[in-house]
Amino acid sequence: MKRPSIASRLLPWYRQFGRHDLPWRQSRNPYVLYLAEIMLQQTRVETVKPYFRRFLARFPSWQALADAPIDDVLTLWSGLGYYARARNAHSAAQMVVEKFHGEFPRELTQALELPGVGRSTAAAVLASAYGQEQAILDANARRVLFRYHELSGAARSPQNERLLWQLAEQETPSKAHDYNQAIQDLGALLCVARKARCAECPLQGPCAGPGATTSQSRTEKPTRFAYFLLARSDDDRILLERRAHKGIWGGLWALPWYEMPAGEESPELLAGFRNWAEQEYALRLQMQELQPWQRHSFTHFHLDYRVVVARMAGSAVAEARRAASLHAPEQLAQLALPSPLRRLFS
Repeated sequence: MKRPSIASRLLPWYRQFGRHDLPWRQSRNPYVLYLAEIMLQQTRVETVKPYFRRFLARFPSWQALADAPIDDVLTLWSGLGYYARARNAHSAAQMVVEKFHGEFPRELTQALELPGVGRSTAAAVLASAYGQEQAILDANARRVLFRYHELSGAARSPQNERLLWQLAEQETPSKAHDYNQAIQDLGALLCVARKARCAECPLQGPCAGPGATTSQSRTEKPTRFAYFLLARSDDDRILLERRAHKGIWGGLWALPWYEMPAGEESPELLAGFRNWAEQEYALRLQMQELQPWQRHSFTHFHLDYRVVVARMAGSAVAEARRAASLHAPEQLAQLALPSPLRRLFS
């Protein structure tokens, strides 16, 4: 017996219970939709909302984003995390302006040329902006399809990946926009990774249920340890350095970071820290305070850190460290800073 399509039962539910008030759902503008899709990657809706509004107000078009200095883009993105998305969005806007005449490309293959745009992101924009029949497979849609079709094994194995895309294409109706929003909402509101609300699901019937999970088995994240150097000059300017574009906090301004082995503090370690500051930044430091341990969690590891507050003896910064410079306290709000440092400075 053939199972009824997901759309036939999902769309009536979506009309009644869907998240129609989300700010990006008030528009079919490809730029607006693209921006929302990029911000929502690996980030909760409630976290994204204020960033989305501020970003769109500051950069209301492809041209505005393409013309903006990357520092301005990163500053506005500061705190949202996964900063490669901001750099990719900036590059993608420049590519749209220069190669695609200021318009999000209408062909899937061309959309996939944009930095940071994968198949599901491109399909979501094409379906909503241009009314194309394009299937998506974001984390929410993946979980719904995996459970509804009672699949097993690793959801992201090559075999299941191919099968899930086939199922996504089979289930997606010609008017894909509402369906794509609906399956995202079902996964976000009811068919959640843990404690799924199966009794409220509109897709009642055979299903693998919440026992079938698409997430990878969780392993304990490793922990790294570091000192952050908060060094002030005689006129109270703070030493910051711009981090390399690839890697943690790429392209942002941050305190110099001295990594230590396994958090084992000792007089020798502090002596090594002083030597590092002198060699790397040509600084002689007068130590003032060693702040309590704090933790910041990245995707793949925890960072336990202490802030070392010190006064510089003189204001020289090594010529070799051109990425490092001194900044007055009133300048900090205009810099692209990672969220732990923004909280520290505030």
